[in-house]
Amino acid sequence: MAKLDAKERKKLPKGDFGLPGKRAYPMEDKSHARNAKARASEMEKKGKLSMASKEKIDAKADKVLGKGKKK
Repeated sequence: MAKLDAKERKKLPKGDFGLPGKRAYPMEDKSHARNAKARASEMEKKGKLSMASKEKIDAKADKVLGKGKKK
């Protein structure tokens, strides 16, 4: 996974984040999507992230990973 610095992160569109309102859990590529899922699971288990937010992050990550629902 390539390191995402602050300057690059600011350039990402809101749609590239698992929680776009907070600009949290960036998913610009597959490695970042896998990492977002892992970090979201950690935070949910620690009680710092709601199950609904985790599910939202997982759904976005699955789309990036090509595991989402296909139309």
